[in-house]
Amino acid sequence: MQGLNIVFIASEASPLAKTGGLADVAGSLPHALQHLGHKVTVIMPFYRRQIAASGIETKALNRSIEMWADGVQRHCPLHEAVVDGLSFILIEQNDLYDREGLYGPAGGAYDDNLLRYLLFNRVALEAASQLGAPVDILHCHDWQTGMIPLLLKTQYQHHPEIANAKTVYTIHNLAYQGNFPPQWIHRLGIPSHHFHPADFEFHDQINCMKAGIASAQAITTVSPSYAEEILTPEYGCELEGFLQDHSYKLSGIVNGLDIDDWNPSTDEAIEAPFGALKVAGKKRCKKALQEAFGLDVSEKTPLLVLISRLADQKGIDLLLANAERWIERGYQLAILGSGDPHSEHALHHLADANPTQMYFYRGFNETLARQIYAGGDIFLMPSRFEPCGLGQLMAMRYGTVPVVRATGGLKDTVIDYAANKTKATGVHFIDATPEAFDAALEQAIALYRNPNVWSRIRSNALKRDSSWESSAGDYVTLYHQLLETE
Repeated sequence: MQGLNIVFIASEASPLAKTGGLADVAGSLPHALQHLGHKVTVIMPFYRRQIAASGIETKALNRSIEMWADGVQRHCPLHEAVVDGLSFILIEQNDLYDREGLYGPAGGAYDDNLLRYLLFNRVALEAASQLGAPVDILHCHDWQTGMIPLLLKTQYQHHPEIANAKTVYTIHNLAYQGNFPPQWIHRLGIPSHHFHPADFEFHDQINCMKAGIASAQAITTVSPSYAEEILTPEYGCELEGFLQDHSYKLSGIVNGLDIDDWNPSTDEAIEAPFGALKVAGKKRCKKALQEAFGLDVSEKTPLLVLISRLADQKGIDLLLANAERWIERGYQLAILGSGDPHSEHALHHLADANPTQMYFYRGFNETLARQIYAGGDIFLMPSRFEPCGLGQLMAMRYGTVPVVRATGGLKDTVIDYAANKTKATGVHFIDATPEAFDAALEQAIALYRNPNVWSRIRSNALKRDSSWESSAGDYVTLYHQLLETE
């Protein structure tokens, strides 16, 4: 079967620039698709300072695209970075993309975000049309590229290289929809006849995610359970009815990992290598982590770990409600994250009061994260909702058994001990309450105290196939279905 020409258009992608899971998907899924024999190009903004910090080399392409935006004719040079054979086309516009944050200052958003990403969308479509071959699939991601399917069918049909491309729109997190005042419609030349409730109008605002849902030929989310959840009032973020109208083109495909990168047998950031058939190194990783964090060094003491944004979505309040009692029971806690100032303060206070049992690192440090995944016994992920989640995949990859709320991708990727004792990789709880979380943790502790059972669960986690191979195949199947439908 002939390979497809696929263009990913995303607002961030690892390893060049990242704020969350979107970057992991946009950076790793294209590699998996290329391994299956397809040509993939990723187009993203040229975030000069973030890309410089990544250490990835870029080169100017000596090509640029002229684009009108908000009354200004802009000159947009193109650059390229090549990472392990994957081409990233980078759109330069320093006043818009060379900023301290990708989307805004800490805890905020830039007022001109719609200008920033509408310009990016238009230039990305022009760039896609100049790749030298007809594009089969335009794969767009989250609100920042939600307007692309609409622009393609209304304003870019005169570009023969992209005119017949099918559009796939992936929702990574429905909670972030890209809502903006309607005056931007005429300022940016957005098709105004689509500004109505059956398209991108939402409470008299522009809603970029609605535009993508309405105009794309296929909608995906990052897990099957999340695809079902967003059709309900609890998870639909006021778009459940709109999504129900478009559910005929909605599906869920679970995320994967770059398993060559996330590999405890080769990871140079951790104390000692280990794997499913050779787990002794994990004990050394735990000891090293306890020493580094000033915790009591004890092989038998359960070491609970959490790596997360500190936000309500992530259930951090459920952790805080239980942390003191877990410390009183003799457990250890190692936490890495940042976000809500109240949560940060509470975690600092607990760690300061219990220095031999708890350690809190404010911020993100990938080397430290890898050491925590490798050295922990139990990984905590009490999310209120989780479209897919990568933390639990990384934890299982490093033999750290997850305790998760049974929602979204957590439900799909972690096999609950109560449901399947033979194949279990972790423990579920259902209700988003401190009591339910505590009960699940205690169940995990009881399993931890039984070496034979725990060894089997940990081995199942280590052996779990978290690669992109299967999911990439599902995307290819979807792409071909779209191309066969005229």
